[in-house]
Amino acid sequence: MKHLNWCKIARQKQITPKGDWNVWLILAGRGWGKTRTGAQDIAFYGLTRPHSRIAIVTPTFGDGRDTCVEGVSGLLGCIDRELIENWNRSIGELVLKNGTVYKTFSAEQPDRLRGPQFHRAWCDELGSWKNAEAWDQLLFGLRLGDKPQVVITTTPKPTDLIKELVINKDSLVTRGSTFENKDNLAESAVKKLKEKYEGTRLGRQELFAEILEDVEGALWNRNMISKALIKTTDIIPNFTRTVVAIDPAVTSNKHSDETGIVVCAKGSDDKFYVLDDVTGRYTPDQWAKMAVETYYKYDADKIIAEVNNGGDLVERVIRTVDNNISYGSVRATKGKYLRAEPISALYEQNRVKHLKPFQFLEDQMANYNPTTFAGSPDRLDALVWGITELSQRTGKVNWRIS
Repeated sequence: MKHLNWCKIARQKQITPKGDWNVWLILAGRGWGKTRTGAQDIAFYGLTRPHSRIAIVTPTFGDGRDTCVEGVSGLLGCIDRELIENWNRSIGELVLKNGTVYKTFSAEQPDRLRGPQFHRAWCDELGSWKNAEAWDQLLFGLRLGDKPQVVITTTPKPTDLIKELVINKDSLVTRGSTFENKDNLAESAVKKLKEKYEGTRLGRQELFAEILEDVEGALWNRNMISKALIKTTDIIPNFTRTVVAIDPAVTSNKHSDETGIVVCAKGSDDKFYVLDDVTGRYTPDQWAKMAVETYYKYDADKIIAEVNNGGDLVERVIRTVDNNISYGSVRATKGKYLRAEPISALYEQNRVKHLKPFQFLEDQMANYNPTTFAGSPDRLDALVWGITELSQRTGKVNWRIS
């Protein structure tokens, strides 16, 4: 059986612990094997306890289906095919021949967790859940069997829920770094992760699974960012303007900064909305094509780009891709921190909303302090330029409330 093979290759930290715990909280870095560990736990539980009801709760429905069930390390890879009765991907339900049923749920829709009852649950990437109410609703339904338990696999973001679970006496906490699993990761992948994160504050979270508290002096904190995330009950207005903001990288090689590309819109409710973040390490031709594709995807009014370093070259590269683009340039005349202050104020006034979680953008926002931040806050710069463009009135950012 596949589970027996897993027991031979798994590290000790990946084997379900014995003991009187209600929550097994796995805080681990990228590539540690979180998904495989969670999938193997519920696979074994369901196979050895016929007619079990098991919940899989993820940030979105697609995450549950594509990663936790069908993914390379997902549930289907942990259970022998002849033991499966049916997998219905449209409703996210896996049924075993012994009567066990696995059901996927999205944390975006906590009300779907009202009513169903479970013996066990697997919660993946809890730190990225849009709505903490999903956790409460899950616990209400976790009431079957002698000892219903929850397995959580997540990057350790400093959300209130994760910090609460870490200190809860009913939690058993397992921590792990990316490099504990380096024998099972491609050497190139490990090298890339080291180049991107090692020696940075974000690397402590993404690689070494530390829970990072708010940075002293940063303009944003995690609570502000959490409040900006659109709730499932929020009504999204019509957008009166949409812009694609670019913070181009100065150089183009494997050690270059990323080119920040963020999509922002102004709503008819006079609030500002962050629609997408397609930042990446691109050549000039690549980021220009990405910006133009994004411009059309979101039916944007304008592409705006910082030109302090690239000058007219930035516009020429974009126009080479599409000469019909509406384009505007911006030039930094004051420091990043000063430019970002009025945008931070908009967040404090609850006038900026994020349509979905943007992990890397949010990390830059929460970690940016000009005296301690390592690297370039490319995503943050693009965000600031985008919202500044949308909030301008006669050349000034309209953020104060009279």
